[in-house]
Order: sequence, then structure tokens, then C-alpha cells
Amino acid sequence: MTLDRAGVRELASQLTGELLLPDDAGYEERRHVWNRMIDRHPALIARCTSANDARLALLFARQRGLPISIRGGGHNVSGSAVADGGVVIDHSLRRSVRVEPEAGLVEVEPGALLGDLDRATAPLGLAVPMGIQTTTGVAGLTLGGGIGWLMRREGLACDHLVAADVLTADGELLTVSEEAHADLLWGLRGGGGNFGIVTRFVFSPVRLGPEVLAGVLLFPIEEAASVLRQYRDWAAGLPDVMTTIAVLRTVLPLPIFPASLHGRRVVVIAVCHAGNLADGAELISPVHTFGSVQFDAVAPKPFSAHQQMFDSAVPPGLGYYWKSHFMSQLSDAAIDVLLEHDRQALPPWSFTNIFQLGGAISRVASDATAYAERDAAFAININGVAEDPADDADVIATTRATFDALAPHSSGGVYVNFLGNEGEERVRAAYGQAYDRLAALKQRYDPDNAFRSNQNIRPREASAAS
Repeated sequence: MTLDRAGVRELASQLTGELLLPDDAGYEERRHVWNRMIDRHPALIARCTSANDARLALLFARQRGLPISIRGGGHNVSGSAVADGGVVIDHSLRRSVRVEPEAGLVEVEPGALLGDLDRATAPLGLAVPMGIQTTTGVAGLTLGGGIGWLMRREGLACDHLVAADVLTADGELLTVSEEAHADLLWGLRGGGGNFGIVTRFVFSPVRLGPEVLAGVLLFPIEEAASVLRQYRDWAAGLPDVMTTIAVLRTVLPLPIFPASLHGRRVVVIAVCHAGNLADGAELISPVHTFGSVQFDAVAPKPFSAHQQMFDSAVPPGLGYYWKSHFMSQLSDAAIDVLLEHDRQALPPWSFTNIFQLGGAISRVASDATAYAERDAAFAININGVAEDPADDADVIATTRATFDALAPHSSGGVYVNFLGNEGEERVRAAYGQAYDRLAALKQRYDPDNAFRSNQNIRPREASAAS
């Protein structure tokens, strides 16, 4: 579709932000996202500096029948932030965070990254529970649920979302909370970007610090079968103040690691104890007996420092392909499958994360939020990663093979933020029993499915017809 020049000029004159077209300087940079495998060409990019900018861009797109995508941090593996031939409503210039300690609230703009959030909350001894690295966007992470280092103690990011400003498909700006449009707030707590454009998030923070006991222990991959079995048994008895992640990956040539470990495949046990430091040390002590510890970086540190630990391991510009399962248990058979397929993972960037769930996540009723699968014990995220585009097909194939081999051990569900472009069946798997209620909510707030550059929930009437 050819854009009418007069309409584009009018939109540009109305925006307080910047409007980028394909021939403009800056367009090429802004059409790219974290995942190199996403290579799309929007018709224009509206770099918004206000909610009204987002509204103007939304109405421009709707009046012309153009696809609409919303960019927060641009970190989603599926590339939902960019729609071919569409209008990108880009919030990356809107990254401010305002903390109101007396009110117990944190207001966050939709382009903020976790690092922005941590810098505002940590000096006050506060945190909003979400994420495991600072380069992730607050918006997408929260709307999909929001797992993270504090999830077993405090729950998901969406559990701390208490209000939001939302632009609906017809351009109306709603302030949603438990008192107003509570159905929409329910949908925002895990239902993704299906119902509107969130232009402001309001969270309830938690007290934290001043330090957590956190870090990683590395074991040789040759001992992984024993280490992972012992890890599983140890993790089952942990209190909620401890969150753990087991990782299979290659040691990158980073300054934190001894040169003798660079390039070696290892199993990593990553921990974050958000409680009494002495209690944490006692709880972590058994991990040292799981095998031959190659490296130990567990120490007291500010939570914000721990959040940065994985940043350099997942840099922008690489090609990422993910597949994921929820697991009700980490069985011996599942461990054996993981390790058998890990031998085919492309070094040095490809990795698999095994997230321990439970704790506070499971104490929220399954129908209380759109994030429905509260009883999963683990989430496994298989990350095929290629630096060279020539290797993309290989990492896609090996990641799919691992995913397929693990399927018999899966609960059948999946964390929606770990989905790629996998189709409606997998979206339904992510939402489970909540899907029909979400489809009804979609019918109410976006009956034309204008917001479909996401893990799409089709409006109820369309869903019923399929």
C-alpha cells in the first residue's frame, strides 16, 4: 500500500516525537530488534514521546488499514515489535520511572528497560519483581507474566501490576485498575499486548536488600547428568526466598571467567537468595558437593548487580530461535533427553535454561490473572543462537529437535513470553483454561483484532468460527 503523502505530513506535524519512513536516517536502525533473525520493513515508525503520540499513530494506521505493532524494549524473540508494511508505535524514547515510596507505587513508561527500573528502585531499598537481565523491556515482560529472580518469593511481574493507562483500538485512553475496567486489568496480567497499547504501568514494589546472596556455580558438562539430578532433588526442598536456574551453555570469553574455562561446555547452577545472608549460605552449601566445582561466583551483592549477570551472554544482533515447555517435574528421562541433544547445540552462544518455578507463583489462584498455569514446577527454554546467518537453519533444526524430544515430558503448557511464531495452537497451550475468557475480552476491547502483532488471541466470534 502506498501511503498518502499529505496524511504522512499531517501525522509528522502532529507528533511531538519523530516519524521515520524507509528513506529517513535512523529508519534502518529502528526497524531492527534484539533478534537478528527478525528482518521486517514497516511502512513507518512513530517514535512516541507521549500517550497522545501513540494515539495519533494508532488512528493513522487504523484509518488506512495498516498493520500495527508496538515496540517497548524490542526484546521479544518473535519480533512482535515490528510488522511488515505496518506502523510501529515505538515507545523507546519513553523510559522514565517514578517511585512514590509513601504511596507504595512505581510508575513506569512503556519503553523502560529493567535496568531503568532497577536504577530507580534499588537506592530506596525497593524492587519490582521481574526478569533476569537488565536489557529486557518492562512492558512486554509484564504483559506476558514476567518471571524473574524474585518470582518464588514475590510472584510474577504481572502480580504486581496494580494499574495502567491503556489506549484501546478506537483510540480511547482508559485508566484501568481493580476499581475501573477490572476485566481489562485481569487481561493485562499475562494476556500480552492483545487488548490495547499500555502507555503507563503502575506497580506495587517490594522491600529488598540491601543485598542478596546470588551468583553462579559451574560444573563440567561431563558431570551434568549427576549434577542436574542432585540439583532437582535439592531445589525441591528450598524455601521461597530462593530462586534457581540451571543452565547448559559454553563459557564465553568474559573477564569474570578464568581463561582456562573459556570455550568449555558446562552446567551452571544460578541462585538468588533474597533473605538472610547467613541462611542463604547454609542453603547453598550443598551445591558445592554436586560435583567438581569449576568456578564459584556466589556472593553477597546488590540485587541490581545480580540482574546484570546474564546481560553479556545474550547480546543484541545475534540470531535467536527459542522453543519452550512447562514441566510438572524434571524427571531422569527429561534430563537425559536434554543432555543428549545438548551435544548438538551450536557453540558458543546456544544454551538451555531450566527455570525453577513454584513458590509465590503457585499461591495465586489459576483464574486470578491471565497467566493461568500456576502449578508448573519448571520452565525449560531451549535457545538456539547463531552469530553467522549461515548457521540459522542449523540452530533452528537442532532447537526443534530438542523441543520435540522433550514433548513427552512436558505438561503441555508454555510460558507465552518464550513463544516464537508458532501459531494459534501454541498460543492456546500458553493460556490453557484462560483462553476462552481472553477471547471474550478481546471481542469486547478489540473486535477487529487490530492488535495482532503479538501472540494473538483472536476475538471470541472469530475463535468460535475456526
